[in-house]
Amino acid sequence: MKAFVFPGQGAQFVGMGKDLYDNFSKAKDMFNKANDILKFKITDVMFEGTDEDLRQTKVTQPAIFLHSVILAFMLGERFNPDMVAGHSLGEFSALVANKTISFEDGLRLVNDRAKAMQKACEANPGTMAAVLGLDNATVNRICESVKDEIVVPANYNTIGQIVISGSIEGVRIAGEKLKDAGAKRVVPLAVGGAFHSPLMEPARLELSDAIKRTKFNKGICPIYQNVTGQAVNDPEIIKTNLIAQLTSPVFWTQTMENMIANGLKSVVEVGPGTVLQGLFKKLNKSNIELSSATITDEQ
Repeated sequence: MKAFVFPGQGAQFVGMGKDLYDNFSKAKDMFNKANDILKFKITDVMFEGTDEDLRQTKVTQPAIFLHSVILAFMLGERFNPDMVAGHSLGEFSALVANKTISFEDGLRLVNDRAKAMQKACEANPGTMAAVLGLDNATVNRICESVKDEIVVPANYNTIGQIVISGSIEGVRIAGEKLKDAGAKRVVPLAVGGAFHSPLMEPARLELSDAIKRTKFNKGICPIYQNVTGQAVNDPEIIKTNLIAQLTSPVFWTQTMENMIANGLKSVVEVGPGTVLQGLFKKLNKSNIELSSATITDEQ
């Protein structure tokens, strides 16, 4: 069984996708169509912008989506998944790649998501931190013990690596408690806000309407969704889970474990970076074959 997986925010780099744009006419057409849909030349920022430009949520999310989805399309017949999954933003890339939603609709949703999240970050300042070396139950318990502030587990990335999210003070208090409980490290993340926490509720409400208006089809294979870590085929359930995603944890550890339990043997990461391959390696449960999607000739 082969899975194609798609990275989320944080995997971006200046120059991402330029090789596809320069070398393949189909990819160039898709990038140019994206510029038209977004009503600004995101290719200029992706290929020649600064790190700071690319870190803006409203740019980062469509940029990673475009790099991932166009790369998947360029694989042609080599894109042959038995299952797909994406980490946070990457779930939208996975849904386009497995034909649940169209490229155009996926890009519009990602653009809406990025703008809604940016607004929520500005209205409700927050932050995130990676907690290393503690089990899920301990992190959950300590987050629940913080009163009068918001802090929740946001990303269960792999064994011993959980990201917490919430108000700036909530994350600070929880971080101190987690260190006292034996965390090896608590690392503040350079993010614009408290993703996958209750502080994203305004963005969830805004994105909900856009998702409900979008046509979802039955994909070519199941998607393992963030909010459950389980395989889903039904378009209506996929919609419901996608709406819940912004304020719910990303159950990535559970996603990987469930994929392995269902016969996973090979993982191909599609998009910038190798973060997801690293998380599979750290899970260290079996000899899964790990690779990055690459294009070597015109498709």
